[in-house]
Amino acid sequence: MTRLFVPPAQWQGKYAVVQGADVKYLTRVLRLGPGDTVTIFDGEGRIWEAVIDTVRGAQAVLNLTRALVQDVEPRVHVTLLQAVPKGDKMDLVVQKTTELGVARIVPVLTERVVVRFEGHRAVAKQKRWQKIAQEAARQSGRITVPVVDGICTFREALTLFAKEDSLGIMPWEGEEKLSLRAVLAGKEPARVTLFVGPEGGFSRAEVEAARDAGFYSVSLGRRILRTETAGVVVLALVLYSLGELA
Repeated sequence: MTRLFVPPAQWQGKYAVVQGADVKYLTRVLRLGPGDTVTIFDGEGRIWEAVIDTVRGAQAVLNLTRALVQDVEPRVHVTLLQAVPKGDKMDLVVQKTTELGVARIVPVLTERVVVRFEGHRAVAKQKRWQKIAQEAARQSGRITVPVVDGICTFREALTLFAKEDSLGIMPWEGEEKLSLRAVLAGKEPARVTLFVGPEGGFSRAEVEAARDAGFYSVSLGRRILRTETAGVVVLALVLYSLGELA
């Protein structure tokens, strides 16, 4: 059945209102109209079966008919602190980690990040990434949409981590002793925070600062992964280790 994301503010009692481009998607792409049934979710855990009631211009009203229960979200809350990569690589990171089950994504400007976003451009990027997360959540059958924060600095990322009772993991190509497997052994954390560096990796000063803040710097093996690959891989490994995949 067709799934559609409808923001919480557009749910009104026993009805939900679809607006703008989503109406075009319903009527022109999917060729649905009054009487057709769809599944809608609000990104915060609410999911309903709904019937299209009316379509007028850029607005469609859906009648909520049946609440659905779907146990698809990971029990562990994973936050990804991702150093912003060049080009459109962040789009891929947001999409794939959302599919896997990340709960929160925080874009971070670290020492070796090449790109810099300020003002309106930074806001526009955050909105774009949030939209990608919404679409990836819809396509992957999730009932919650990860929150994509605004871009922050390295120090702000450490402050964010300090406020949470979370297992901090920082993949680092310079780590020679501690593996991800060793850090996860025997642990069942409720919250995990992953910190992935940019092209060029973290500086040693950043690694030391993260360790002081409580992060474990870990090795992912003998090969070096690209920044847009590392977050996806380490998230998958963490979820697998905690029984959330396969």
